[in-house]
Amino acid sequence: MAYEKSAHMLAGGAVMVECGPMRLVIDARVGKVVQPQQALRAAEEAVRFLEGVAAARPLLGRDYRGLTAQITDPLVLKMVASIQAVGDEDLTPMAAVAGTIADAVADFLFERGMTRVLVDNGGDLAVRCCDGEPVAVGIRPNVANKSIAHVMLLGPERTAWGIATSGLGGRSLTRGVLEAATIVAADASLADAAATAVANAGYVEDRAVVRTPAEAIDPYTDIAGLHVTASVGPLPEKKKDQAVNQALRRAEKLIDNNIVLGAFVACQGRAAMTRFIAERLRTTS
Repeated sequence: MAYEKSAHMLAGGAVMVECGPMRLVIDARVGKVVQPQQALRAAEEAVRFLEGVAAARPLLGRDYRGLTAQITDPLVLKMVASIQAVGDEDLTPMAAVAGTIADAVADFLFERGMTRVLVDNGGDLAVRCCDGEPVAVGIRPNVANKSIAHVMLLGPERTAWGIATSGLGGRSLTRGVLEAATIVAADASLADAAATAVANAGYVEDRAVVRTPAEAIDPYTDIAGLHVTASVGPLPEKKKDQAVNQALRRAEKLIDNNIVLGAFVACQGRAAMTRFIAERLRTTS
């Protein structure tokens, strides 16, 4: 599949690359010195990564089990592994595609000597850092709104982090009613897959919730035949609490199984977070 490609520098030295459905922002540094040429080189790799995934797209339907013998692309294999780790039968490997590509770009730069790398693939973040300084990450209570409710500090105890958010109004379809499900994991591939699963877990039945087959919204969807949430009106307070609690329980199960590190979930003004995130919130006063 041939995609139109473009890459250009942003103010501050980061690079944006657009190719088909992918829109990446790449910030690469050595110490505090921005490395735009390295970011531009990584943009070329990002396009190659996307093309490799696109070539395998016909294999990545819902029933992907048993197909690994037919897959040779390492990124596609990583997508499959992340979905298998999360363990939701309704997910396909495409639920991890944005995070997986972000990881690959971040790893490419880190291996080339960058000491701080941030790759943002449409809101899914891959962070690589070995400069001893924490990384500040904003948390949005609504994936469709850029307003930040909290700032989380990820410390130098790890060199790799992945952060992903799913929810109603985001780039991907959701089966739940949450406006945001943000996951922190060891890499963005796992965070991406888990965010989808946690957001899906936050479903409640109510007349304010409108659902439709996925293919009615996106004829190219990878989850054709499944109902997704088209819109949600104002929910009763109990239903908001129910959605948040269900999603948080799903996230805590993933944490207990050492799949992810932390979670934040929100629905119409109701929000909850796991201990990992609560302990890392930065004081804004």
